[in-house]
Amino acid sequence: MNTCVAETSPCILYMREALRLGRRGRFVTAPNPCVGAVLVRREQIVGRGWHTAYGKPHAEVEAIADARQHGVNLAECTLYVTLEPCNHHGKTPPCTEAILEAGIRRVVIGVRDPNPVAAGGLEFLQSHGVTVETGICAQECLDLISDFLVWQQQSRAVCLLKLASTLDGRIATRTGHSQWISSPPAREYVHRLRSQVQAIMIGGQTFRVDNPLLTCRLEGHDMCCQPFAVVVTSSLPPPSSACQLLNARPSQTIFLTPESIATGHAATQLRECGATVWGLPLAPGSVGGLDLRAALTLLRTELGCHHVLCEGGGSLGRSLLEQGMADELLLFLAPKVLGDANAAPVLSGRAPQHMDEALALRYTDIRPVGPDLLITCKPVLPGTAAAPATDLDNS
Repeated sequence: MNTCVAETSPCILYMREALRLGRRGRFVTAPNPCVGAVLVRREQIVGRGWHTAYGKPHAEVEAIADARQHGVNLAECTLYVTLEPCNHHGKTPPCTEAILEAGIRRVVIGVRDPNPVAAGGLEFLQSHGVTVETGICAQECLDLISDFLVWQQQSRAVCLLKLASTLDGRIATRTGHSQWISSPPAREYVHRLRSQVQAIMIGGQTFRVDNPLLTCRLEGHDMCCQPFAVVVTSSLPPPSSACQLLNARPSQTIFLTPESIATGHAATQLRECGATVWGLPLAPGSVGGLDLRAALTLLRTELGCHHVLCEGGGSLGRSLLEQGMADELLLFLAPKVLGDANAAPVLSGRAPQHMDEALALRYTDIRPVGPDLLITCKPVLPGTAAAPATDLDNS
């Protein structure tokens, strides 16, 4: 039974340090989960590790190596790890064997491994005399592997929905002018995200108004390794237009459009100039909305995309949330007010009559980025309750 329940209890603090370490591996561990681990002796952390990249040693092995480097007697240590140690031979040997070989006699696990191939570490360790506890910071540990759960259970790309709005919830003036709502530090943050995802998605209105290039423009970034540009639209542009995507990077541009339009003349012309056009079915139960699950599945299966960053606009963002395809919402809230009811809202297209029809989210992080506030949310899953944000360090 889990007896560590107080928010300030040592076991909570140790697991949250493991969580902080595990977050360092996001994007680079794909398609493996993010995992962090710490070794504790006499109430002091003496070893730290995380899964640093796909194919590299796992968090437990890294923590053990770190402790050994400092001459620590591992038999005196407790291992805190965010995910059940693996119990199979993959690209690396089983972490359970490394734990036994190190002489560790107590292991505290955040959550069980949902992958049946790698699971069973808890029982294996217990059968060899190791004391095992589970359920410490369980929701936070589940959030750490939420990307992995999508890949395992849904075989689609993970979608990060990024929006920037004023304090009164507007993403552009009534004329469509939006540059710039967010600050330079916030925009730099987004470009770092662009450098880590495999595709950037926008809606047709954003495509037509902003005419974006959708590249990462960080200094030193390899311009040959740009994410795919994905446009969700029912109105395809002519290939002769002044579209930056078609002029600069047609082979990296993908248009997602209704199936009937994907077989038409405009789609053929776009394909001839090097762009990709995919037809999508309508979303189940929607009126005219495209099936965005099908879009994310195609991006995963056809192009190997693990993460897709959606940068709006409001209608596409709403559709992603409605269809349960926004796995994480990143909202940059700028300390500005337009005060115009006709300015473009951050999300649009719904007409609920009652508050219980609102789309439910839960805070997972709130932090300043320059003068702006970055609010991170995840969906409220069935059977779970919205929880307050934890001040997490993603460094």
